[in-house]
Amino acid sequence: EVQLVESGGGLVQAGESLRLSCATSGFSFADYVIGWFRQAPGKEREGISSIVNRHGHTYYRDSVKGRFTVSSDNAKNTVSLQMNDPKPEDTGVYYCAARWGYSDYIGASYEYDYWGQGTQVTVSS
Repeated sequence: EVQLVESGGGLVQAGESLRLSCATSGFSFADYVIGWFRQAPGKEREGISSIVNRHGHTYYRDSVKGRFTVSSDNAKNTVSLQMNDPKPEDTGVYYCAARWGYSDYIGASYEYDYWGQGTQVTVSS
């Protein structure tokens, strides 16, 4: 019944902006943190951003800070990831995930309760 569905992935040139969306349903949106993770082939999944839906606070890992922006639409229970100035090293499968709570940090994969199936983002040089 719980669903998280990513959309907006695709192939872009370096520097060409991209916007990902995570549509959620089946859980109390305001009581959860939504995280964005990515995984490149052969590498570990890494958290890149999160937003605390209770108060809207956001957090970013250093490699994307200033380029990516996470935001939420509480009326639609959706979270977006605006990717400006993407680079080839940003290539990977992007996942959104939900964990119960209000703490303002990204956290590790195991802390999250629900996951989407991911969307591929490929940034060419």
